[in-house]
Amino acid sequence: MAVQIPSSLIPILAWTMVGYVLLMFGLAALAQRKVESTEDFVVAGRRLPFLLSTGTLLATWFGAGTLMAAADEIRASGVSAAALDPFGAGLCLLLVGLFFAGPLWREKLLTLPELFGRRFGVHARLLGAALMIPPYLGWIAAQFMALAGILNLFFGIDPLLGLALVALVSVGYTVLGGMWAVTLTDGVQLLAVIVGLGVITYTILAQIDGGLAGLWASTPAAHRVWVPTSSVAAFGGWIGVLAAGSLGNIPSQDVAQRVFSARSAKIAQAACLTSGGLYLVLGMAPILMGLVGAALFGTEGGGATVPRLAAFFLSPPMAVLFIVTLMSTILSTIDSALLAPATVLAQDLWPGEAGLPRFRASVVLIGIVSLGLAYAGESAYSLLESGYELGMVSLMAPLVYAIYGKRHDGIAILASMLVGTVAWAIHFALEAEVFLGIEALSLPMGLACMGLSFLAYPLTLALRPRLGGLALKEKK
Repeated sequence: MAVQIPSSLIPILAWTMVGYVLLMFGLAALAQRKVESTEDFVVAGRRLPFLLSTGTLLATWFGAGTLMAAADEIRASGVSAAALDPFGAGLCLLLVGLFFAGPLWREKLLTLPELFGRRFGVHARLLGAALMIPPYLGWIAAQFMALAGILNLFFGIDPLLGLALVALVSVGYTVLGGMWAVTLTDGVQLLAVIVGLGVITYTILAQIDGGLAGLWASTPAAHRVWVPTSSVAAFGGWIGVLAAGSLGNIPSQDVAQRVFSARSAKIAQAACLTSGGLYLVLGMAPILMGLVGAALFGTEGGGATVPRLAAFFLSPPMAVLFIVTLMSTILSTIDSALLAPATVLAQDLWPGEAGLPRFRASVVLIGIVSLGLAYAGESAYSLLESGYELGMVSLMAPLVYAIYGKRHDGIAILASMLVGTVAWAIHFALEAEVFLGIEALSLPMGLACMGLSFLAYPLTLALRPRLGGLALKEKK
């Protein structure tokens, strides 16, 4: 069931979307005036004030996945499905603010792999960068397809053409102004999301008998369980999902890039904590929508919960607002997802000295590869999307040891990265959700592989003499 909009409102929607896109490019052109160096392009010259830092963090995190996928999962499984998003993702920002933002900002970095290079040597930097990029590609492809689907649904634009248009728009304004463009456009997109979600949520609540209390009372008891404790396996699975959401994104370039862009360490920390809190508040909207969707449409029958609710509750003008809100969430995710891997590619993997042309070319290259994955279809990019846990199992331990470790060794950190990655890849290939496939252990696979990554570092230090070549650190 799609959002039904009278044909008379289609031109209004079309011009609204065109105006929105033009506004994005106008902000990007304004941002381009601020870009005079690679630091301006990559980390906004390290000049973002508190409000802009908070806004770009929140807009980056609160994307289509939160609004659409979380509502679908909660509708099907109940509120325990909020462990991944919004609770896991919101907790991620809070953890970054508490333990990582200050130390990372003081390093004056452009990328996270640079930190690995300083502490553990060039090989750690290269491997860290290589592990960091692939998950972004599938995620960008998924966002391209989501927005192209909207263009097809309301305007009949062929999906192949729609994908190209979406890629052109998102890559275009990101290339123009880099982090400044992303930050300014994120601010507008976030405002659209907050206003749209507020109006839509109020509209839905106003039409539910008994309001929130009535909705909660009518929800089946099994769907009202926030933390499943009926069995060790159920609790372990919930913890594993929460860990993936909260820890998996900590060693990521997109959140680190916003930390690096803040005006000071205190602003970086405060922005992470504030955006994390606000994210959890905004995340109540998809939880509500999931519960309403279950009450109206049942728990079976696939996804599209949010569009179906929009069709059920919203007037045609409100449906237009809904579509603009949805477009804003997707674009705010795409631009950040483009810039993060492009920065790592240009700074850490592309030989030679990086300059502005290389960073812009990297954005275009990441966009082209992601577009190719989107054209290839679900089978081609679903594997990359499934790498959500890859950062947690391969880079979480190196990040902790780089910031808080007292002994830095290149061979040991390579072992840490590889052990976690290989263990995760084997489990993933075998479709094992618990460690070693032993259901009786009920040990979440991702958490266990991350634990192996943490253990590999001290074990390697203990079992071999230090080799100077790979243990050398780069100068700051």
